[in-house]
Amino acid sequence: MLDAAGRLFPERGWTGTTVEDIARNAGVSVQTVYFTFGTKRAVLAELLDTVIAGDADPVATLDRPWARAVLAEPDPAAQLARQAAGARVVLERAAPVLEVVRGAAVADAEMAELWRTNQRQRHTVQLRFAEALVRKTGGGLRDSHDAASAADIALALLGPETYGLLVATRGWPPARWQRWAADGLTRQLLP
Repeated sequence: MLDAAGRLFPERGWTGTTVEDIARNAGVSVQTVYFTFGTKRAVLAELLDTVIAGDADPVATLDRPWARAVLAEPDPAAQLARQAAGARVVLERAAPVLEVVRGAAVADAEMAELWRTNQRQRHTVQLRFAEALVRKTGGGLRDSHDAASAADIALALLGPETYGLLVATRGWPPARWQRWAADGLTRQLLP
């Protein structure tokens, strides 16, 4: 069912995708979708969690191997490169679904809350990375940035909005975006 939803939501959008469409494409009954998820919103929320994580395992982002490698990386520039690489892997899967949630947030209060929750979660991850970066640089980030402002910069550069603009809209290959993002983080944050 999530595979069907993962194809339909990005293709048709929030309003253009119905539970009936999901059920038909998944080869199950509408009642099965409702029994499993409860609502169309819950289908999209579960899909979002799955595409961000890359699997259905209940493991927090910061406990995933790629995030632990970012935090453990001793070299600040290499840490930023790892952050960009990790963001690329996540966004290659999740950006189309995140765009559906962002679009639905305009007209649906529950989707707006899901979007805000996702933004808070992404900021939390970037803040942990930024705190590690500050420690590795001895507090010496460019332009007197602290962990909070460094996390804000990473949130903007590594966010689905920027990725979607450059990759989906402007046609950049994901590898080019990754190099640009790592370079941007380095130029903005390291002395």
